[in-house]
Amino acid sequence: MLVRTYRQCLKAAPADRVFVATDNDKIKLACEQYGINVLMTSPDCLTGTDRVAEAAKFVEADTYINVQGDEPVFNPEDIKSLIAEADSNPDLILNGYCRIHDEEQFRSPSTPKVVLRPDGRLLYMSRAPIPSNKNHGFESAHRQVCAYAFPKAALAEFTSQTKKTPLEQIEDIEILRFLELGWDVKMILMSDNSVAVDNPEDVIKAEEVIQKLGL
Repeated sequence: MLVRTYRQCLKAAPADRVFVATDNDKIKLACEQYGINVLMTSPDCLTGTDRVAEAAKFVEADTYINVQGDEPVFNPEDIKSLIAEADSNPDLILNGYCRIHDEEQFRSPSTPKVVLRPDGRLLYMSRAPIPSNKNHGFESAHRQVCAYAFPKAALAEFTSQTKKTPLEQIEDIEILRFLELGWDVKMILMSDNSVAVDNPEDVIKAEEVIQKLGL
């Protein structure tokens, strides 16, 4: 899964600028076997974003793009869009999102739901089914796509926290820490064919897409 995610990233960025950040020796060994740049980070990182912040100490850049390693069919065109947007807005935190098409995904606690401000910035994100009406019905909703762009200053403030912020802790959604620290997050519309492997049954979904797209 990790190697497939890495190969999707290579379709959008040169290999010398793509790294796997991990604290796991087995992952490190796998990366070395496939010739993947790997950075070992502390096992004490609170979240993946804290891990990116630590990795940023070893890789000099103005902006850091994070694609989570459980996205084996991630669309490289979405990564290109994220990079282009980061080039135009290097001081903004960016995150992907797309439309939810079925109620099962809307109800799933594994899927962070996104609510936007009129200007496209993040208002709130939750594992709860939002937005909803008085009857708790599904009308129209969006989900997070786990690709981000972080300015170096934002990462530094994020990782200066010694514990998760209150809403981040409750929801288990790390992007909320930025909102709680006063940062804006601009949401970037992406394709809806990414499959995050959060649960064992998601492997089957990812394999179906891999076969369909011939990846």
